[in-house]
Amino acid sequence: MMKREQFEIARIYVPVKRRATLEPAKVDALAAAILAEGMQTPILVRADGDRFVLVEGLHRLEAAKSLGETTIAGYRVSARKH
Repeated sequence: MMKREQFEIARIYVPVKRRATLEPAKVDALAAAILAEGMQTPILVRADGDRFVLVEGLHRLEAAKSLGETTIAGYRVSARKH
């Protein structure tokens, strides 16, 4: 079973291809939902040296950033490089 962890947002790298799919309106809606209800679904990251690479949860990550958060809840997974 995966263990939920807190990750420093500054240590999470978002691949360029994934960044291209960002929808600002979706980020704003998620930020409002996070303020009202908290983070419901953790992000997924994989370890890559001293940093982490985002596997899933771009809009949640960006919403947390927009709210001024410095950490985010997530799961560390094993995933192949894209």
